Amino acid sequence: MSTLENLSCPIDSTPLSLVERSLKCDQGHTFDLAKSGYVNLLPVQNKRSKDPGDSKEMVVSRQAFLSQQHYFPIVSAILSSWPERHLYDGVRILDAGCGEGYYLDEIGKALMAQETSAERTGLDISKWAIAAASKRDKSVSWLVGSNASLPVPDSRFDAVLCLFGFPVFSEFSRALSDDGLLLLVESGPDHLIELRRILYPTIHEYKPTFADGVAGFELMQEKTETFSFTLGSQEDIQNLLSMTPHMHKASYDGREALKQLNSIILTADIKLRWYHKKAKEVNHV
Repeated sequence: MSTLENLSCPIDSTPLSLVERSLKCDQGHTFDLAKSGYVNLLPVQNKRSKDPGDSKEMVVSRQAFLSQQHYFPIVSAILSSWPERHLYDGVRILDAGCGEGYYLDEIGKALMAQETSAERTGLDISKWAIAAASKRDKSVSWLVGSNASLPVPDSRFDAVLCLFGFPVFSEFSRALSDDGLLLLVESGPDHLIELRRILYPTIHEYKPTFADGVAGFELMQEKTETFSFTLGSQEDIQNLLSMTPHMHKASYDGREALKQLNSIILTADIKLRWYHKKAKEVNHV
């Protein structure tokens, strides 16, 4: 079972203690565990909308797509590129924006096969995503929360993974140990290019993110992983579409054209960037 240990109250940042089926802080704030074992640490006052993050329907689509293992090469790329010195027994990993838990679950299985233990925590702003994740892998601490205000003490993790998510670098730096790593996984210029050509009249020029670097972090290595996969039904195509931003950005004509297809071969083009947390500068008087 997950431990749900060493977490902070999202209201006053004091330590949380597990008492039976609730997490409590000294100020009297209480957060009950759901039946499946996750805990919601996103207070109402920190929500920007009534139901933030992925909807229930989007989570179902994402589960259906990812369970077919089309994106397993991304898992392999993460593990093969993980700086060796930083992958050790007891490594503390946060998946910040973990969705329905596919990547953290698969990473856990792979590490177990290598006889490497890891303490894994998955956080997402969508309660639907975390509810689904908590049924997938009981050995992970699953949290509803926000990257903008991680409910954890300083130096809590050795590695923060942000896969196709919304990074908040100041919070990632705070939550990482002094020797901590950050992994950003993002779409490359040709990611799902065949799909985008159907959905849009023109393809926007690719602009790499964080080209000038990331404050508080030093780039260690960058890796590109490219592979192709086939979707063999209209249902599979729609599941993929509904888990991407294209669902809301594409034109009506583009979405209608996509409905005419029964299969499609797609390119996955993924960028992985590993960063090392910079040491704090000491001011000598």
